[in-house]
Amino acid sequence: MRSLLEGAGFATAEDPDRGYDHGTFIPLKVAFPNADVPTVQLSLQGGLDPAMHLAIGRALAPLRDDDVLVLGSGMTFHNLHDYQRAALRSGPFDDWLQHAAVKPPAERDAALLRWSEAPYAREIHPREEHVLPLMVVAGAAGEDRGAVGYSGTFGGARISAMHFGA
Repeated sequence: MRSLLEGAGFATAEDPDRGYDHGTFIPLKVAFPNADVPTVQLSLQGGLDPAMHLAIGRALAPLRDDDVLVLGSGMTFHNLHDYQRAALRSGPFDDWLQHAAVKPPAERDAALLRWSEAPYAREIHPREEHVLPLMVVAGAAGEDRGAVGYSGTFGGARISAMHFGA
């Protein structure tokens, strides 16, 4: 993974003493309760630039040819400071994100770059941390179209999960 990132011009570092973030630990605990899956956690990049995270995903795309699961964990809704009000407005943003994810790849990536222009985007995501993992996964998807794997509610907020490829 490091060689792919460095080959694409990204500086990398490793911290063997850092434990898994909750965005890695929780989904893997649910999906693989026996902890029997080799896992590498990737940190978001400072500046939180969507274009950079799409590019990181593109750099990691060859891992998919080796049957490596590129998993992005966040949430299509994340506003804990104004949860009730934001939850009421989560539907239009979630609809926008679902439609963006299933567009042809070039259109999808262009839409994701402008995610903050989506309806209520900054009310649903005051900061990018929980939506940027989708950019990495979409970048890694290459020419694969997205699909909505789950759409429902959590505490009154609309949330969805997307996947790319088979």
